[in-house]
Amino acid sequence: MAGRRHHAGVGRIDSMDAFSIERSLIRLRVREHASYISKGDTVLATGASGFIEGGEEGLYVRQTRMLSRYRCQLGRRRPHPVTKSNVRQDSWMGYYIVPAPGEPVGDDAIAAAAQQAVELQVSRWVGDGMREHFVLTNFTQSPAQLRMTLEIDADFADIEETHGPRQQEGTRKRHWKRDGNVATLTFDYVATRDVRRDGKRQHLRFDAGVTLRIETSSGSPKHRGGRVQFDIDLAPGASWHADLDWCARFGDEVLPLPIRDNELDGIESKRRGMEFLRESTKVAALDHETLAGVVDNTLNRARHDLAALRLQRFDRGPRAWTVAAGLPMYVALFGRDTLTTAQQSAMLGPEILRGTLPVMAEWQGTKDNAWRDEQPGRILHEAHPGPLSMLQYKPKDRYYGTLTAPALFCTALGHLWQWTGDRDAVEPMIKPAMAALEWLDTHAFDEKLGFHLVATRSKDGLKNQTWKDSDEGIVEEDGRTAEHPVATCEEQGIIHAARHAMAQILESFGHEDEAKRQRAAAEALKARFDATFWMDDIGSFAMALARDGHLIRSVGSNGLRCVGSGIVEDERIPRLLERSFAPDLFSGWGIRTLSSDHPAYNPYAYHRGTVWPVEHGPFAMGCQRHRAHDRVEQIARAQFEIASAFDQYRLPECFSGHARDKAHPFPATYPQSNSPQAWSASTAITLTQTLLGMQPFAPLGLLLLDPHLPTWLPELSVRGLRVGAASVSLRFWRDAAGTTQFEVLEMDGKLSVVRAVTTWRDVFAPLDDVASRFT
Repeated sequence: MAGRRHHAGVGRIDSMDAFSIERSLIRLRVREHASYISKGDTVLATGASGFIEGGEEGLYVRQTRMLSRYRCQLGRRRPHPVTKSNVRQDSWMGYYIVPAPGEPVGDDAIAAAAQQAVELQVSRWVGDGMREHFVLTNFTQSPAQLRMTLEIDADFADIEETHGPRQQEGTRKRHWKRDGNVATLTFDYVATRDVRRDGKRQHLRFDAGVTLRIETSSGSPKHRGGRVQFDIDLAPGASWHADLDWCARFGDEVLPLPIRDNELDGIESKRRGMEFLRESTKVAALDHETLAGVVDNTLNRARHDLAALRLQRFDRGPRAWTVAAGLPMYVALFGRDTLTTAQQSAMLGPEILRGTLPVMAEWQGTKDNAWRDEQPGRILHEAHPGPLSMLQYKPKDRYYGTLTAPALFCTALGHLWQWTGDRDAVEPMIKPAMAALEWLDTHAFDEKLGFHLVATRSKDGLKNQTWKDSDEGIVEEDGRTAEHPVATCEEQGIIHAARHAMAQILESFGHEDEAKRQRAAAEALKARFDATFWMDDIGSFAMALARDGHLIRSVGSNGLRCVGSGIVEDERIPRLLERSFAPDLFSGWGIRTLSSDHPAYNPYAYHRGTVWPVEHGPFAMGCQRHRAHDRVEQIARAQFEIASAFDQYRLPECFSGHARDKAHPFPATYPQSNSPQAWSASTAITLTQTLLGMQPFAPLGLLLLDPHLPTWLPELSVRGLRVGAASVSLRFWRDAAGTTQFEVLEMDGKLSVVRAVTTWRDVFAPLDDVASRFT
């Protein structure tokens, strides 16, 4: 392949100090100049001041900016932020100081303020709105008279409009009301638009508002020219308090305010609505001389991030819920993201599977709507609640442009069956799953090519509807962007896995004939795939097959993704793994989306050189099921080590593809990366499950284990692992010979725990065959 070389000096990561990142001062922050606190649909994005100064900063509820300006002034000065930090993902606290009135103003004003300080402490909690508590304290020995001014505005921009042109503009009104030391400031917004859809004229209306309620310990706030003012007298050592509650409204729906804790203790698991944190599987890495501490912190962060991304308006119960895709741009319902997250996090518990599948079934396509790329049976791609979507500037309030989500619905249902064995939960989902497969066969299959692909029918639709869905995500060997639609290799694999997953379920529910049909279709696809996509001269699969029949011979992460779906013939595995871990693909931190030898490679490009943590769960799982344990270790170690370099041990959406070497001790962050990102959080969980070789068969009361702990993770405990109605706690450790042993510590319920090697064929085999082999 002609192109450039960018991997000089890159070797296997075991040639470097394995734990240098953990022990270094390297700490990478995504969007490092911004700070976020969030819960569900609400995000507060602030800058260095801790307030809202402009740009993309704001208080967002359901992707609508309820606050676009929020500045604080004490006297004639902006308070200096001394220290500020998240306490939890949904809470924050900051200390500010200003010099006491009469103190000199100059270059050393802040140093003077520290000696004669008036302190402002701000505490915040977000939920469906925001609550704040201000405490102003005079730490001087003289009385202080100050005027605190809050400059406030609301523009009701869609989150997409904050980094692009404004498209929707409505009528804004402001109302002020005061009653003693309690006052309210209300912003109301109405935007309308007339559109024609399906030959019919529609009048659309977006109606939203936010109300600030202020209650102070003394004094009456005033409102002048967009500013709220407080005149405050403080005796030496005295404090003044104010509570500010920001309540959001959409139409007639007034959202409830978040619960404000009396103490900012950071303990989440004891809070109301946090059953998941109390009941989910606890994984503890016990050896702190190795990477064990990193694994422990990364998994703990992942659990808490998944809980924080919960979209409570879609709850199906306290133990059945779904998540937003990521912060700050993807705080919405996404089909691929939620289905991937649900199955990759299942080791923690089935809550996200139980919540996501019914939501996706509810939003499943029911009619033919070209503008939305909707067809009966198609699974949702995304649903955004912001004003641009509600006013239908784009079809994103309900858009179906994905080839991936219908197949992922089926594999997620397979995981729900294997982890829970819950017939009452699984059976209602069989019909929508079969409708999703019917859509794939009817609307997304090219009879001439023999493979699955799909093109948008919408003038506002996604051009590329495959796994790597950016416009430039699929590139020809010479660097040109491919003409869509194309049949990518990994999509064929995901559909292959979906058919086998559904076959196992169908057999279990008495639909043997349909199960046989699905297995036969999967095996026929596998045979065609190998004959068409394999490039023997390269030792990998082509990235895609164009509609005109020519192979797109570019090499990226797509080929390794196929290993995890079972579509790869066994004899291809050694060469494919060798090619996938060559230095032009494996950066030292993970597998690049595109070879660094490719003419279109760019380490910052979304799908043309970055590294995506979410892909590494399927990579590792595929390697484990083909007994390539050295590659599992290589993948897992790289991901846990890069997690240790990121703030909070949080794997971001993606990061740059720079090579890991002595000249590049860490990669760059992707400038617009989301973090936390649900499917990145779930990756750490899948990697741990893979290292333990864990495969549940809840309908059989069976848990299979084939653990291979590496030297950098010599001991691990798993507590409260739920398989069906049983719960089990396990301890794993490496013995002196390097073999991983395990013991059952506790058992609640009936479950057989068996050491066994499981291949991909075992995972979705008929359960009768599984039972005869392993029980």
